[in-house]
Amino acid sequence: MTDAQRIVVVGASLAGASAAETLRSEGFTGELVLIGSETELPYERPPLSKAVLLGKDEPVSAQLHDQQWYDDHSIDLRLGTTVTALDTGAKTVTTDDGQTTPYDELLIATGSRVRRLDVPGGDLSGIHYLRTAGDSQALTDAYAAKPRVVVVGAGWIGLESASAARERGCEVTVIEPQSTALASVLGEQVGELFADMHRQHGVRLLFGTGVEGFEGNGKVTGVRTSSGEVVPADLVVVGVGVQPNTELAAEAGIEVAPREAGSGIVTGPDLKTSAPGVFAAGDVVRWQHPLLGRPVRVEHWSNAKDSGAAAAKAMLGQDVAHDAIPFFFTDQYDLGMEYAGDVPRGTSYQVVLRGDPASGAYLAFWLDDDRHVLAGMHVNTWGAIDGIQDLIRSGRTVDADKLADPSVELGEV
Repeated sequence: MTDAQRIVVVGASLAGASAAETLRSEGFTGELVLIGSETELPYERPPLSKAVLLGKDEPVSAQLHDQQWYDDHSIDLRLGTTVTALDTGAKTVTTDDGQTTPYDELLIATGSRVRRLDVPGGDLSGIHYLRTAGDSQALTDAYAAKPRVVVVGAGWIGLESASAARERGCEVTVIEPQSTALASVLGEQVGELFADMHRQHGVRLLFGTGVEGFEGNGKVTGVRTSSGEVVPADLVVVGVGVQPNTELAAEAGIEVAPREAGSGIVTGPDLKTSAPGVFAAGDVVRWQHPLLGRPVRVEHWSNAKDSGAAAAKAMLGQDVAHDAIPFFFTDQYDLGMEYAGDVPRGTSYQVVLRGDPASGAYLAFWLDDDRHVLAGMHVNTWGAIDGIQDLIRSGRTVDADKLADPSVELGEV
């Protein structure tokens, strides 16, 4: 057990709140301070682009705990408060209210922020980004009027936003500079399966097309594309990725990977940073993955939860190697998908499909040149994800023909 008397967590995110919860459940009885810039109680983000955006749930449904829980566990929760500086020598954090708080150990869980389009008209009203509970509520309310929606970006957030808009009766166009949906994540073959699904639901898809600017007088009325077309729009959703909030760490002299190397606060498998007594978790950490054998940074829900818990245990002096396999999921229309693994950009790979995508239920695998499973996903094939993760963890060479054959158990490929 650590001899720390006070642990400060910067970022009242899922990672930060998971760390605080684990610290208490693992027996830490010292002072525990959780500081977050948002005014809402810590919450999970996946519902914001799924059930909340469909109008089925309120943002409050995504909260991890109510205020009483934090009180009962003696967690000093400081919301609406931003940490402006870290002093790793003096072991203090300074906040925007002028207060300086000392720490014995520190966790940085500052998450990430949306990338914004720097094009003419980018400040018009009616242009939405989806990251926070407030963003989700504003977009949910706007969808109710059934506007003409243009989605910029055919990544996960863009496609989930498009799906919710169509299900709520909106006319939807998606603009994406890549060749198909999710091309940089799943590759063209599998990405095109998602694109076809959206076409079948009436979404207009403009691939190989960029955005030159937004038109309107105070409020957006159209999106000007690189082809010269102006796509009419009453509402625009921009989903062009996120960037980790590493500035606080960098300014404190903590090692941060350059953008070309994937960004993120650099740590080992134990999530310890280059500064003594300072750890990192969630979107912001780029850690040496002990199973994959390379540094990774993961921007999805499961890593925020898992790394927050792992960092908490490491802070308590436990022997920790954060080896969770990257995982994410999506819900679009009647499709439910779970994905596990990691395919480094620039890696050559073979895609193996198991089952018929036309049936609406299938699996896909990404194999490296030595026929090791780098990643796998299922679509509407519930119960398959454990077998996919077992294949990745095993590191064994597989038979691609057997892998494609649904009559062969995954454990026997």
